This record gives sequence, structure tokens and C-alpha cells, in this order.
Amino acid sequence: MTDTLDIEPLKAWIGKTETMQDYLTESLIDRFRATLDPYLSSSEVPLGLHWCLALPTVPTTDLSEDGHTKMGGFLPPVSLPSRMWAGGEVVHHHALSINAPVTRISKVSDIVAKQGKSGNLVFVTVESEFFSDDKLCISERQDLVFRGLSTLGKPNAPNGVEPASKSLKYNLTPSPVLLFRYSALTFNSHRIHYDEDYTRTFEGYPSLVVHGPLQATLLLNQEAKSAKKTPKRFTFRGVAPVTLGAKIEIHREGDAVWCQNAEGIKSFVATVSDT
Repeated sequence: MTDTLDIEPLKAWIGKTETMQDYLTESLIDRFRATLDPYLSSSEVPLGLHWCLALPTVPTTDLSEDGHTKMGGFLPPVSLPSRMWAGGEVVHHHALSINAPVTRISKVSDIVAKQGKSGNLVFVTVESEFFSDDKLCISERQDLVFRGLSTLGKPNAPNGVEPASKSLKYNLTPSPVLLFRYSALTFNSHRIHYDEDYTRTFEGYPSLVVHGPLQATLLLNQEAKSAKKTPKRFTFRGVAPVTLGAKIEIHREGDAVWCQNAEGIKSFVATVSDT
């Protein structure tokens, strides 16, 4: 059994903050809609657009081999080689203002080491607030997971949900162009989204990987379209990877929305509430 990592030195990063400024333009909204229509709700500012705002602008020379920002700045220098979105929560307070400044203030709030089935895991929790026109518009918690490469690319077993059910809203098969455009919108240079040779050779996936935030955006907008309103609280979790060529089904039932493949394997799950 693998020994649990010593994360005591990493806990010095708890409480570390990062503040980024941006400006929400109509052209960004147009590019976001051009990328994701017809999957978006009718909100004036598309839901999920905040993941394209106030992003770190890291020089290419300061990126790691995998395309991520080198660790040890805002995020702690976890020794495990792979970093992914594990889940989180978005709370909507007010709509972001168009043609107005946006400020994101983020804080590392927790760092926890765990033992998974295939080895060490380190979870880093980042809490963020997005302000526009002097109003708190969005609160967010992101749970990042760091793990070894040998634990990747293994989807969960089917969960028993019938793929052809009344909960199915629509399906799509992501293309390389969609992944490229979304990476560009979010200034995401992680190579698993565009470099197929790297993805197969070094991270063990059969093909390019569909972004977690992209799946969250699809679910968030489907909920808004179905309920005809923006959900107050959207809590989400990544369950299994989705790779290029796989069809994604978008389901909604009750307060739950989720992505799954044609065999019923869930990849991304979320719940919504009005509180």
C-alpha cells in the first residue's frame, strides 16, 4: 500500500489569495455563444461565462510540460503529476454586468490528502468571488484533485441509468474544434484537450479529454432552460472522463442534471437548489 503523502509543508498555502481583473465585453459573449449555441439558455450573460473571465495570464515559459501553470505560486507545489477538476459549487447572486469591469478574488481554503484505490490523492479547495458594478455576482468553490498518472483514464462501471429514458434532453458528440474553441475561451493550455499523442502516451487516455467546465456549462444551461430561471445553487462533481468520439447525453430529472454516455456511464453530475 502506498504511503500517504506528507502535505504539512503544503498547508502554508491555505489562506493564500489571488486577485484578477477583467472586463466583460459583448465580443466575449458573442464568441461564447458562437462556440456553444444551441446549448445555452436565453440569459443575457450566458451561464458559465464566468469561467472565461479574470483568468491567470501566465507566460508560456512558465508552463509545465502538461500545459498547466507551474505549481508553487497561487496553488501549492503538490508532487503528484496530474491535476483535474473534481467538482465544486456555483452560487448566483446577481447577473454580471455587460461592458463593465469584473474582479475575481480567490483563496486556497483547504488541502487534504487521501488514499484512493490506485494511490495518493491530494484535494485542494479554492473559493472564489466574482464582483461586477460593486456587487457580488457569483460565489464559487472549486475542488481540484492531484493524482498519479496510473490512476487516469479508467471510467466507472455503468450506473444502471437507462440511456434512452424520459430524463434525456439532448445529446452531442464533441468535436476537436469544439474542444479547441473552449480551450481558447478559457485560456486553458492543458495538453489533454488538444494534443492527442501526449494525451495517449503520458496521461493514458484513449483520446482528447472533454473539459469538466464545458460539461458543467452544458448542465447549468440545461437546468436554466428547463426551469426557465437561473439556478441559485449549482453543485457539481466529475465522475468519469469523457474522451473525443464519445456521445454525451444531457439528462435532467427533479433537482438533478447529469452527463452520461450511450452505455449509461455518468461522467458529470450536478444538483440544483433555490437556496
